[in-house]
Amino acid sequence: MALRIAATKSLRNVTASRAAFSTASTLDRMQTQENYDAVLKKFAEIRACAVLRTATSEACPKAMQSAIDGGFKICEFTLTTPDCLDHVSSFRQKYDGDVMIGCGTILTIEDAERAVDAGSEFIITPVMLPDVIEWCAARNIVSVPGCQTPTELVNAYRHGAPLQKLFPGVAGGPMWVKAVSSALPFLSINPTSGVDLDNAGEFLNSGLRV
Repeated sequence: MALRIAATKSLRNVTASRAAFSTASTLDRMQTQENYDAVLKKFAEIRACAVLRTATSEACPKAMQSAIDGGFKICEFTLTTPDCLDHVSSFRQKYDGDVMIGCGTILTIEDAERAVDAGSEFIITPVMLPDVIEWCAARNIVSVPGCQTPTELVNAYRHGAPLQKLFPGVAGGPMWVKAVSSALPFLSINPTSGVDLDNAGEFLNSGLRV
């Protein structure tokens, strides 16, 4: 189980950057603007996401249930977990409207389609994948692509990602996030991997704005 720290800024610039990718309201799997805004609002309010990866399918629901029982209101299942999408669907039905459920380790548009069909409310990728970001942006689906450098963070933003995942977060640390956020204040950086109870406060105070 890992922890992601979220930061969300004004939607104005993000909405403008997404305009180029929104082609028609009849796109498959199209979500509403209200749904898109609600997902971002929850990230801004909660600011922490439980990220789950288990070796077996049987361990998955038990581990995620423990995270939810412990207070998490945003949860990410990863595609490397056996039967991941079945668990996404089950937990979305069980906690719809209370706990926000998403899917990570998305590598292709096909992965994103299957995740959304299973009920995923947001899409997480381990690396910066422009095709997946643009597919999501055109459909009002929040994507959070993995990035390692300031250049990747900016490119993710320009392709339409409202949040940018710093992965692995431990490689940069709070001071790195603070420096990049100061220089590029329009970014909404979300450190992932390496965030724990000992350093979560430092990350939250590293210059991220909500």
